Amino acid sequence: MSQVPLIKATPWDMAAFGIPTWELLEYSAAALQQAARTAGHHTLKVDPLADKRLLHEYEFYYCDTLIEPYCHAARLRLAQHPDATISKEIDAEQVLAICHGAFAHGRFHRDFNLSKAAADLRYDNWLKQLLDAQHVYGLRWQGVLAGFIGYSGNNLVLHALAARYRGKGLSKYWWSAVCNALLENGNEKVKSSISVTNLAVLKLYASLGFSFNNSQDVYHRLVP
Repeated sequence: MSQVPLIKATPWDMAAFGIPTWELLEYSAAALQQAARTAGHHTLKVDPLADKRLLHEYEFYYCDTLIEPYCHAARLRLAQHPDATISKEIDAEQVLAICHGAFAHGRFHRDFNLSKAAADLRYDNWLKQLLDAQHVYGLRWQGVLAGFIGYSGNNLVLHALAARYRGKGLSKYWWSAVCNALLENGNEKVKSSISVTNLAVLKLYASLGFSFNNSQDVYHRLVP
């Protein structure tokens, strides 16, 4: 009898890192055993309160904790400014330049077994896919491109600002505009997924009326 697959390939990650990459489908001894017998880089997301003993036995190491901000239309606090606009008419090269190297909080950048350059490439590749699907809003300040927000359905999946626009309190204008656009497009709510270490983005979502749930600890293992 063939073994039931308890891990799945993640080809988008393999394209960036140049090695087989996998995600475990469940937290169990059987899944961890399959991972231990399969060469490549493995990811497992678990409840923060779960017993982590098995993870340590199978040499998985902690990388990050993710949390899901979410907001319904009635709770969204709109912030508007005449100099802050959004548009899907954007220059791909300018957006990619903002993306490259902007995700130091990402779990792949924090993984000591992975190249930072390859982690940058992973996000660059992801943004290219979103651009091809026309799922990216350019964020403009006085007509100049300042950043971007990429989305999938009702989910804000990838976003960054150019360095000169960070820390100035401008993000609330762009984020509320994009969230409002997605809600007006028929979505019941908008959501995202962020690292709990990214306090600036966490505070931004809280200021716009978002609530938080579905926290997950992320563990990795590299099997030679």
